[in-house]
Amino acid sequence: FAAQTLCRSHSALGAFHRHKLARIFYHLWTSNQSYVDPGMDADQQKYQERIVKNLKKKALTLGFDLVPKSTAPECVS
Repeated sequence: FAAQTLCRSHSALGAFHRHKLARIFYHLWTSNQSYVDPGMDADQQKYQERIVKNLKKKALTLGFDLVPKSTAPECVS
């Protein structure tokens, strides 16, 4: 219900929603393909990759190396 209301909204979110739908429609129309919903997990994966990329970049500017926890050496006391 909220998405239907947003589509008719005169707000910035409504405009963004209509723009995204228009882009999807245009791509499908010009490429003669069927729409395949990538799902919410794909969006979450992209978001996480973007966060990690930004963290790595920030760490480098501060003089640190960002190491994934699974490969980080354990500190022994």
